[in-house]
Amino acid sequence: VQLQASGGGLVQAGDSRRLSCSASGRCFVNYSVAWFRQAPGKEREFVSAVKYGHGTTYSSDFVKARFPISRDNDKKTVYLQMNSLQPEDTATYYCAAASLLHDDYNSTDRYYNFWGQGTQVTVSS
Repeated sequence: VQLQASGGGLVQAGDSRRLSCSASGRCFVNYSVAWFRQAPGKEREFVSAVKYGHGTTYSSDFVKARFPISRDNDKKTVYLQMNSLQPEDTATYYCAAASLLHDDYNSTDRYYNFWGQGTQVTVSS
């Protein structure tokens, strides 16, 4: 599967932004999809994931209800709705996919074998 992330840009603190991860290829419904982010000088970190199939969601503690994740299997797209953005959310956001990924691994980047190119989100104060 190939992934393309989009929707990034420059926003102000408190704004909302929706990122999209569009996939091409077959059997998208069988892929768990996650968002990771990496800020300059920092390690890549897990943001949110949505499981294959009906889409159970998982989120890191620092985003929880602020960044709901969802998927539309008919459109082969996963969305990350980012609300109440803060300057510390500034990063390059990457989407990643893995086939039939076990729940225990959904927040670990090394288990994802397909990656999009990243989309930059910059939040000004």
